[in-house]
Amino acid sequence: MKIKSLELFKVPPRWLFLKITTDDGLVGWGEPVVEGRADTVKTAVEELSTYLIGQNPLRIEDLWQVMYRGGFYRGGPILTSAISGIEQALWDIKGKYYNAPVYELLGGACRDRIRVYNWIGGDRPNDVREAARKQIEAGFTAVKMNGTEELHYIDSFDKVQEVLDRFAAVREVGGAHFGIGVDFHGRVHKAMAKILVKELEPYRPMFIEEPVLPENNEALKEIAKYTSAPIATGERMYTRWGFKELLQQGIVDIIQPDVSHAGGILETRKIAAMAEAYDIALAPHCPLGPIALAACLQVDACSPNAFIQEQSLGIHYNQGSDLLDYLIDPKTFDYKDGFVAIPQGPGLGIEVNEEKVREMAQIGHDWKNPVWRNADGTVAEW
Repeated sequence: MKIKSLELFKVPPRWLFLKITTDDGLVGWGEPVVEGRADTVKTAVEELSTYLIGQNPLRIEDLWQVMYRGGFYRGGPILTSAISGIEQALWDIKGKYYNAPVYELLGGACRDRIRVYNWIGGDRPNDVREAARKQIEAGFTAVKMNGTEELHYIDSFDKVQEVLDRFAAVREVGGAHFGIGVDFHGRVHKAMAKILVKELEPYRPMFIEEPVLPENNEALKEIAKYTSAPIATGERMYTRWGFKELLQQGIVDIIQPDVSHAGGILETRKIAAMAEAYDIALAPHCPLGPIALAACLQVDACSPNAFIQEQSLGIHYNQGSDLLDYLIDPKTFDYKDGFVAIPQGPGLGIEVNEEKVREMAQIGHDWKNPVWRNADGTVAEW
């Protein structure tokens, strides 16, 4: 069996899908994308295709090594995301070849389902009380929201109080046992992060995500002194080498590699195993499409330290299309009581509606995140 072709589809709201076809007709799907840089990743996948055409798709580890190490410059969001989507599609093919879910080929399942959370509040968090109420009515037991709007290096306590008021509103609606993750989104600099994590502690966050940008991870050690809440990071970190120092330092409680950014399914499973050795939990990042979520669930299925899964159903980015729109059977993602069942079909366990993909690829997208500025005109983190 040989890889015959790679075909890419840029579809709303902000996704890039990849279809790999073999010479005997097997098809695998992947999701290689960097949010806001879909065209750049598309070009990277096309460049990497020269390593793949005519090769055996079942030799996933070897193909990964060639794609990653075959170039003198390696790593980073673009190249690693391109590899990630290709690798997902190869696993989809391999699972279909052996008529087994991917997780069975990675050692088998250690769980039947995993807890999930939904997003509330949008980029500039608002109306979180009512949004949380709707998620509770829909059966979810956990949510995540952006904590802040733009923050300067040193900013006002009015903005701190706004964060506390929003969080308190969700806690009031959800009650003591409701899971509330708060995402600082890298918008917060060290001085303000110390204040926020300390002030939020009485409200018992499920976790505090990206308190600072990943390039400032050294600050996490000091920030952790101001809270007992679990600290999470990792969505903008790539491959096991990118996580190595963070894990060695023991300064986070939860890692959040993205299966479409960090290197793919097997690479994320390797990162998860490294984290398990340091007694650190896994919560894969996934505000993306159905292929990426299916890939995450395959990793979750065989990773004992996975405890919750992000997913994009109804997220504020999903304008024009939503998570389930590209599936033949939307019930493949079986949500119940705040959990989702692990898909049991071969490969990634989903059937992509290729007709819908091709239709929406004619529309495409040019999604870019906004550029924010502080009151003094300086660029702020989004």
